[in-house]
Amino acid sequence: MSNQSSLPDPYDAFLLVSFGGPEGMPDVMPFLENVLRGKNVPIERMHAVAHHYELFDGISPINEQNRQLIAALKPKIELAGPKLPIYWGNRNWHPMLNDTIKQMAADGIKRAIAFVTAGYSSYSSCRQYLENIEQARISVGENAPQIDKIRPFYDHPGLIAANTDQLLIALGSLASERRQAAKVIFTAHSIPMSMADGCRYAEQLMETARLVISEAKVNNQWQLAYQSRSGPASQPWLEPDINDCIKQLAQEGIKDIVVAPIGFVSDHMEIIYDLDTEAQNLCETLGITYKRAKTASIHPKFINMITDLVEEQVASQSVPNGSKSSHDFCTVSCCLYTPSRPTSKPVETVAS
Repeated sequence: MSNQSSLPDPYDAFLLVSFGGPEGMPDVMPFLENVLRGKNVPIERMHAVAHHYELFDGISPINEQNRQLIAALKPKIELAGPKLPIYWGNRNWHPMLNDTIKQMAADGIKRAIAFVTAGYSSYSSCRQYLENIEQARISVGENAPQIDKIRPFYDHPGLIAANTDQLLIALGSLASERRQAAKVIFTAHSIPMSMADGCRYAEQLMETARLVISEAKVNNQWQLAYQSRSGPASQPWLEPDINDCIKQLAQEGIKDIVVAPIGFVSDHMEIIYDLDTEAQNLCETLGITYKRAKTASIHPKFINMITDLVEEQVASQSVPNGSKSSHDFCTVSCCLYTPSRPTSKPVETVAS
């Protein structure tokens, strides 16, 4: 007996889902209010982050990088490949996810593949996007398309290869006689320990770093550090902090460091301020040469990875429900944020 009736409808669109970011000073405070709505974050923190944006005319690089990403994907996904029209919706700034899904419904889209610009498992980088998508679908109503999020891709060969290339370029920018002694610091956005306890975020980041170093075939000493924490001092977050690492390395006599922000797939304010401004200035003060590897962004190997994941997702629709491998979907209990330590309300990372 055929099981065709148990198979889902075919995909008819690709949806890029991202964090979003302001594109001018008038956008900054409304954007931050969207990010922090309902969160127990001091107003002083919001104003401090707003000042970071002022240094760059209120412009986050993420929206422009997403436009470049879509342009690179278009010939592979929309025009060739699966031939899926590409839509784009953000969590916190225009184009907003609700508006995009409303447009998809108006266009008659029934089922879409969603690629989220976050490759790791945590509440902020995975489950909350699923919640955002579902909330947007509910707001649109019964005509909203079904949307299936692509799995975490922290160990996909394409992501590893793109980050490896970027690391080697950064190492290669150091004087040859100092290159091997340089310390490599992989970074990612810190999250509360109460969030980290419920997911594999830290474990996955360590695996990504290990794979990148292995593929780079270099003998540099390396470590994983975290950046951009935004919670109160009383709340434990993942450590060590990147700036604490730099201070420690200075005490150890390290003269050159290369920072590789593997936790980000494109530039955010956390890259251009927290790393390229704050961490770089600290290095200059301590007499350390600072180099920063680029993010995967629109690296051709990263673009090919997205195409591979779309093809994987399309192929999975021919598999009857219940027969998929575990990495194809998120379980009911995946990445729940249930604080086990004294803490404030859940804090969304202030990003972009």
